[in-house]
Amino acid sequence: MDKEQNLSNPIPSPNATRWLYILLGVFALMIIGLSIWLISTKSNLRVLQEEKELQRLDLQHEVDSILNVHNQTKTAYGKLADSLSLKDSIIQANAIEIKKLLNTQWEYYKIKKKLDRLQVISQGYVRQMDSLHTVNRELAEENIRIKEEFDVEKRRVAQLTQVKDDLTDIVEQAAVLRTFNLSATGFRYRGSSREVETDRYGRIDFIRVCFTLAENSVIEPGNKNIYLRIAAPDGTILVQGRDDEYSFMHQGEKLQYSIMTVADYQNNNLEICLDYNKRETQDLVEGVYNIDVFHNGTQIGQTSLFLR
Repeated sequence: MDKEQNLSNPIPSPNATRWLYILLGVFALMIIGLSIWLISTKSNLRVLQEEKELQRLDLQHEVDSILNVHNQTKTAYGKLADSLSLKDSIIQANAIEIKKLLNTQWEYYKIKKKLDRLQVISQGYVRQMDSLHTVNRELAEENIRIKEEFDVEKRRVAQLTQVKDDLTDIVEQAAVLRTFNLSATGFRYRGSSREVETDRYGRIDFIRVCFTLAENSVIEPGNKNIYLRIAAPDGTILVQGRDDEYSFMHQGEKLQYSIMTVADYQNNNLEICLDYNKRETQDLVEGVYNIDVFHNGTQIGQTSLFLR
């Protein structure tokens, strides 16, 4: 019986046991080696991930730096930056795209290439802005120079205009008839033809106004219409009639006149006497009678007469 049991469970030979230990040792070494390799690989992966994160942060910093410089440039140039709004939008869009890529799966060289392109666009933006600023400054300086020249020319023209106006006024004033030695006297008839001076309003038959047209070489010689207006103390004009034929124009207004004459003026002193004959139905009153002399719509003389 014992013999049969020994036959069914044979005792391993020493050689078989030795190979078994060898295999177990090999497996153990393989496991240890694989473990070491896995630990080393994991460590390398961690280092690579840390390096990649540092690269990502560097790239992120580079993007932010480009944007900061770009925004500072926009702020520095103010409204002038509005003229390059299209290029600004391109820079902003590229920066947003790069930031999105950095937050997902990304490749260093692909991102770096996009960053280099963004840097080139940003530098071009700055150059264009500098160029625009230079042109605007030159235009502003040119505008100031032109404005100063215009102001100088404007003042010169104004001075010339003033001189011209002054000369025109002088000529116009010089071309106006002047009077002197104005006098007005009341007269009454004594007898059939004798004239006697009087200042009694109740006795006056006519008023004689005498004056001299002054010598003036500027005025064109020839016939000159001379008008006299005699105003009673109450302001009423002494007239021969109320029709338009007893009126003249003065500064756009139609005025009645008392006496009118046509004088042949030849640029020399010319003495003139005009008589205003009182109408039979006309009563004079006590007071001051103001007398004005007109020519060509201009008052050229004035005197007065007191009747008591």
